[in-house]
Order: sequence, then C-alpha cells, then structure tokens
Amino acid sequence: PPARQVPRTIENTREADETVCKPDDEELFAEIETDEFSTVLKGDRTPKVLITTCRFHSTRGPEFIKELLEVIPNAEYYKRGTYDLKKIVTYATKKDYSSLIVVHTNRREPDALLIVGLPEGPTAHFKLSKLVLRKDIKGHGNPTSHWPELVLNNFTTRLGCRVGRMMQSLFPQNPEFRGRRVVTFHNQRDYIFFRHHRYIFEAKEAKNTESKDKEKELIAGKKVIARLQECGPRFVLKLVSLQHGTFDTKGGEFEWNHKPEMDTSRRRFFL
Repeated sequence: PPARQVPRTIENTREADETVCKPDDEELFAEIETDEFSTVLKGDRTPKVLITTCRFHSTRGPEFIKELLEVIPNAEYYKRGTYDLKKIVTYATKKDYSSLIVVHTNRREPDALLIVGLPEGPTAHFKLSKLVLRKDIKGHGNPTSHWPELVLNNFTTRLGCRVGRMMQSLFPQNPEFRGRRVVTFHNQRDYIFFRHHRYIFEAKEAKNTESKDKEKELIAGKKVIARLQECGPRFVLKLVSLQHGTFDTKGGEFEWNHKPEMDTSRRRFFL
C-alpha cells in the first residue's frame, strides 16, 4: 500500500530555528550542568517557594493562590502589604527560598505571573489567561499532599529549555508515585497549558470471542484501563520576557523580550 501521508500542520511546518536543542549538543549540556537551576534539579537543594501578590486585590486571586499552594509542595504564601518587590526578593533570599512567584491582577482578575529564581535569577514574566478554578471544573477531584510527577512537553529550543527547567525547579525531583498526581506543562505554539490531574488504574472485565463451533462463549478476562480526574486549576501562560538576575525594572538585562515586530509569521515559534 502507498505510504500514508502526514497532514501538514502549523507545528510540523514551523520555521527552521537554529536554537532547537540537539541530543549531541555538548555546549548545551555543559551550560545545563552549571545554570541557576542545577542545584535544585540535581537534588542538592530542596525547592522552597514563596508566593505573594501585587498590591491590588482581586476577586479570584485568593482562591487561585490557595490552589497553587496545593499544587506546589513546600510553597508558602505571604501577604504583600506595601513592601517593594526588591525588598521581598532580598527577604526571600535570606530565608533560603529557591523561587518567588508573584500573582499579578488587573481589573480584579489574575492576569500575569512573575517567577523569580533565587538567589541569582532569572526572572520570567508570563501573561496568564483562561483561568479555571477547581470548583468550576466538572467532576473535579481533590489532590492529596503527595509530591507530584511532572510532565514537560515540547520545550525544544534553548529558550524553551530554560523556561522548562525553571518550571521544573519549582517542584521536588523525587515524586511520590503512591499519590498518583501529575502536573503538566504542555507547550503548543508558545502557549504553555497547565493541567493538574490524578490518575487511577481500574481492572474491567472483558467479555468476548466466539468458540470454533460458532457457539458464543463468555471469557472473562481482566483489562486494565487508566482514568484521569482533573484537580485544577487550569490556565494558559505566554512568555513575555526573561531577564538575567533577579527582578530589576531599570538596570535589568533581558535574555529574551517579546516585541510585536517578532511576530512575522504564524509558523515562527520561540519555545
């Protein structure tokens, strides 16, 4: 038979990018060995995350932060008050936090996340959209306190690798499989989809097959199927900028900054 044709999609016809990571790239592996996240990802340091807000209150913000605290192990919430963000970074560094997450709100809705790696950076600014809280997910489950497994999909470029490692550094590197919890960051066309599930394996009886003399016969066999139950929250992130070092609005040097003129083609992606 003729070879089956693969349909053309925006993903498989994306523009060629020289920064796509290759499995034999020694320079990349040397960089990864010594980057800011290496101590956490090698297990030399336990991730400890501080979550705070911007100065303006929001309607769904407190509920969103409560669910983030359940998703990320070793995360703590501190009320922002009137403190300047640089002072919070200094405080968190002294208290040996490995990351700082700031939930930004606009018109009383969470609309951005700022993730700061401590103590040396980098600082990533994400636009947050399509937030669905647990109570609004039909048939949702409640997560346990076990450390989750982590799934990172399609972070293929150098920049994508940096962002993926930053997400990875928020979570402990030794998941507790007994809890059957999975946290997913799925990158598609530079939009990072966040999902949080529990899975369960169920044994179902399979009844089938006919005997040789065409008399129907029931053969009970065990068929194992996996079921997913979403725990929430559910949201989408879009990278706006990645800055060297910790948060600095004036003297900060950007590793990557999205500009409108970069959107030259629907098939050009950066992560």
